[in-house]
Amino acid sequence: MVTLFQQAAIDDTYTAEHVEVLEGLEPVRRRPGMYIGSTDEAGLHHLAAELLDNAMDEAIAGHADRIEFSLDSEGWVEVRDNGRGIPVDPHPKFKDKSALEVIMTTLHSGAKFDDRAYRAAGGLHGVGVSVVNALAAELAVEVARDRMLWRQTYARGAPTSALEKVGTSRNRRGTTVRFRPDPDIFGAAARFRPERLFRMARSKACLFAGVRILWRCDPQRLAAHSETPAEAELHFPGGLADFLDLATGARARIADKVFVGAVDFPEEAGRVEWALAWLADGEGFSHTYCNTIPTPLGGSHEAGLRQALTRGLRAHGERVGNRKVGRINADDVIGGAGVMLSVFIRNPQFQGQTKEKLESPETQRLVDLTVKDRFDHWLAADTAAADAVAAFAIERAEERQRRRDERDRRRKANGNRRARLPGKLTDCSRRERDGTEIFLVEGDSAGGSAKQARQREMQAILPLRGKILNVANAADDKRRNNQEIADLKLALGCGTGEDYCDDELRYERVIIMTDADVDGAHIASLLMTYFLREMPGLIGNGRLYLARPPLYRLSAGGVTAYARDDAHRVELLESIFKGKRKVEVSRFKGLGEMPPGQLRETTMDPGRRSLLRVELEPEESFETMERLMGRNPRHRLAFIQENAAFAGELDV
Repeated sequence: MVTLFQQAAIDDTYTAEHVEVLEGLEPVRRRPGMYIGSTDEAGLHHLAAELLDNAMDEAIAGHADRIEFSLDSEGWVEVRDNGRGIPVDPHPKFKDKSALEVIMTTLHSGAKFDDRAYRAAGGLHGVGVSVVNALAAELAVEVARDRMLWRQTYARGAPTSALEKVGTSRNRRGTTVRFRPDPDIFGAAARFRPERLFRMARSKACLFAGVRILWRCDPQRLAAHSETPAEAELHFPGGLADFLDLATGARARIADKVFVGAVDFPEEAGRVEWALAWLADGEGFSHTYCNTIPTPLGGSHEAGLRQALTRGLRAHGERVGNRKVGRINADDVIGGAGVMLSVFIRNPQFQGQTKEKLESPETQRLVDLTVKDRFDHWLAADTAAADAVAAFAIERAEERQRRRDERDRRRKANGNRRARLPGKLTDCSRRERDGTEIFLVEGDSAGGSAKQARQREMQAILPLRGKILNVANAADDKRRNNQEIADLKLALGCGTGEDYCDDELRYERVIIMTDADVDGAHIASLLMTYFLREMPGLIGNGRLYLARPPLYRLSAGGVTAYARDDAHRVELLESIFKGKRKVEVSRFKGLGEMPPGQLRETTMDPGRRSLLRVELEPEESFETMERLMGRNPRHRLAFIQENAAFAGELDV
């Protein structure tokens, strides 16, 4: 252990020799998360997205109309366009290097810093393809330009060959980049998912009607019952309207008429396109894009759309004398709609290199003014659709008010003076307690996945920040001032200690859902300690449960299974997967890393999940809690010594 004084001694040796200057692509390899967000599955697929975005920029600029996007049997991704091709002549500043090599090996190099080569592009910082090159074990680039074919290869960002002229290309032009990711960065088990790449290609084709994307995937990479095709030509003349139809499928709509539109701004090289359908089940979604780049966190363009729709529907209510429309807000209007929004603008400002949120203030005003005028005409042209959408929004507003009144009633009954539920709580929509449940999850990341995986009507989500306070050894004032405990108490609404009232509990079941590792088990122990000490009646009435998320995912030959722990994994390998040559085993890093579909299937779906009910044995429970969780460490040491012989493999 390094003491404070030892640390001070280390700091005293800090000299100019300790200052490193990282050159070339070394910063990317040292800190890849700064450039692609993470080195997990999301970061891996971000590499493919960067190449596809570059090809789309050529199409948007009017120089390409065909893109080939493929995944081969060995896991190589290839993107080919029929655009202008990256320049291969010597760079005027780096005369010993071609422009191609400068772009591939130098951060912040490219042709998108002004409007001469591209007027509206997704790549803005000149780091996209160079980052892909830095994080690729191998990469090859071919350029067909001026009827000549050029080729150069790289490994981990460094050239492994000179730029070579390899032939003529009379009937071909454009750029082809082929790469495989570096296992030193992403891990040996990292694999591209064909279904994710296909969805990426399909969304790009929907966003720009002037491009055809040819998708190919080696059949060996596809699962036995996968719905992802091995080959497909993706072309959507209807743009976002076609995309909306794909996303909503056969789901019933409030109004048969879809609100779609597109407006070009030639002087500003801009475009706004949208498609909306209000869905009868109330489970809406929002897919927003800027220059074909997905913006899952929304931003200024989405804010402009929300503002335009809310103002337009309120104005419609005033025209027809419907005063109730004045109560609605943006969530009431857009929360139950399927939304597609795409903008093309010059010099967009994104939040970070991964571009998850648009932060261009002028875009909010542009979208607001553009959509508001068209929405007014849409409402006036079809009064039946307008009235249906207004009634839908009013119903959501009234339901929102009912929930607020119900919470106020419960708070008043509980003597709670706080005016609202915890801001982090994502509540369920059902008013009655019967059948409802609240999941206590570890952190905002797991909370985000759980919110997408939940059944909105009957499942609520409360994210807790890290490990909550150990109430068994904390002073009373510390317990009272702890924010996480206060939020938990407020969300449940049943009081603690002598004030506990089971009839006032807001949910039928309380489910602790933590990661399937030792940290998750510790957090679950802290929560059970809290309930045992503060709300023993909740346990005694059989309302406290433990979720059982999987630790491993196993797949082979189209068969997929999930293992709770190492012993269960061995059991599955010797039963379901016995005799199979190659079984792919992946370990979940945590609930936040699980795709929402898998989290729903394995842990949250009442029809398929497995729960453990926490039961109370009064004569032993309190004594055991004090022994293991109390202030005296000697009791824990004695417990370890008494039970060490029974411990098998430890996950530490």
